[in-house]
Amino acid sequence: MRNFSLPHQSSAPQDQADGLRRLFASSRVRFIPVVSNPHVVGSGVLLEGLCAAFAELGLHTLVVDAGETSPKPSELASVDLSSCVDRLSKDVSYLAARGLPMRYINANGSAAQFLEAVTDAAPHADVVLLHASAAELARVVALREVRPVLLADTDSQSVTHAYAGMKWLASRAGLMVYSLLLASSPQLRLSDRIAQQISSCADGFLGAVLRDWACVDPKCPPTAPIAPEVRHLARELLMAAPPGAALEASVNASPLRPAQRSPFLSAAAV
Repeated sequence: MRNFSLPHQSSAPQDQADGLRRLFASSRVRFIPVVSNPHVVGSGVLLEGLCAAFAELGLHTLVVDAGETSPKPSELASVDLSSCVDRLSKDVSYLAARGLPMRYINANGSAAQFLEAVTDAAPHADVVLLHASAAELARVVALREVRPVLLADTDSQSVTHAYAGMKWLASRAGLMVYSLLLASSPQLRLSDRIAQQISSCADGFLGAVLRDWACVDPKCPPTAPIAPEVRHLARELLMAAPPGAALEASVNASPLRPAQRSPFLSAAAV
């Protein structure tokens, strides 16, 4: 990601309020799952767009990068996860985490404890973007109060993969409401058709809802103004993820069980 090369900054407390801020971190952090898509060339730009929108609201975002092509975690991750969090700026932190959620699998097949580990490792974070595959996300945030974000661009493979991720999370994790970020120019008519296609398939085959969508143009410089649609999507995601809700739900995490296949699911064309 373009903005993830800033010098590391000290995370030492800056004032007396910092201690209280850390104390209540677990009760206020918001988790936003982002379904990774290896077919999207500009996925980093999409995550940066969300981080910028949250920063405008005065929120610090931790990007937990656990996608299929993301960097592997440091060898210290199993010993001291907090030492692996890179503080890139006053608004963004980054954790390389490919494969890391699966290290927290319990006997029931749930990796919900990973949420607690991340919160403890970055108590300064207000928002955690968990960028991972649909299969991993299903084990971490099944039946939680969250709204997954799908990533896609104008390539047909990316659209197919985005819909497949929605299908997996709907059937395995009971998550039925989604947002979509497209790496595309908002003026491109194809972007609107892609969003409408995913929305139609979600409703017709899965009973799921594509609540909103926005475009982030990968050709725009990082300093370009944030599009109103991205601002709106970011606010909707925050409203859909009450502070601390995912952590409270993880305490009594239940085993994952595949949903019974319906004729609609079996007939859905990915």
